[in-house]
Amino acid sequence: MKPLRLRCVACDVLARPVYLAAGRSPQIVDVTLRRYGLHRTPAKLRRSLQEEIDQIKAADGYDAVVLAYGLCGKATDGLRAGELPLVMPRAHDCITLFLGGRGRYNDQFQSCPGTYWYVQDYVERADGDSGALSIGAITSADTDAIYAEYVEKYGQDNADYLMETLSAWQAHYERAGYIELDGAAEGLALAKAQMDAAENGWRFERLAGDLVLIKKLLEGDWDEDFLTLAPGQQVQMVGGDEIIEAIS
Repeated sequence: MKPLRLRCVACDVLARPVYLAAGRSPQIVDVTLRRYGLHRTPAKLRRSLQEEIDQIKAADGYDAVVLAYGLCGKATDGLRAGELPLVMPRAHDCITLFLGGRGRYNDQFQSCPGTYWYVQDYVERADGDSGALSIGAITSADTDAIYAEYVEKYGQDNADYLMETLSAWQAHYERAGYIELDGAAEGLALAKAQMDAAENGWRFERLAGDLVLIKKLLEGDWDEDFLTLAPGQQVQMVGGDEIIEAIS
């Protein structure tokens, strides 16, 4: 069977896992990275992703576009598939992608919502725009606009609940969570997690990473953990475990 040719658009906090999975995939995968600092303004990130999606054409030989992003503070809510199918994980943020699934993400969120997460690419690539952000953090720049949209779509009670759920873990940090990946040397991220924990009085915890979702995304194994949009369909945030759905 002829391999698929996929165009992957990914956050650079996932650079190593994405390139590793792309290199091992039976499909042909071309990767484009977007700076993590764009998360500071979700609307700007959304525009950047949409512009990239709109430029990818079947005439270039691609069969589908895959996004290595979660909902990411609502940045991907409203994205529209262009000329090609668009596939993305059902995930609130990249922590789900590092931990391997929604179930494990939910367990960690419930057990310790106040976690500042560390992975090697985030620590290495943090810059003036992203250095004050934690991976998985919901940015505050568009909070009012996001809340207004939630009220319009879901009503005030549901909007209040969604905002509380999405931002509660940032209210106070209790834990430095270092996600250990079986890849390149990760001493910088480990050292920073331990140092920040000591300086801030957080407990330090090392968690094993699981990159199965990245692997499946880039191998074309798109099961119930992924949303596949037909050309022209749009991403819409929903409550519950599904997280996102496709609308026409």
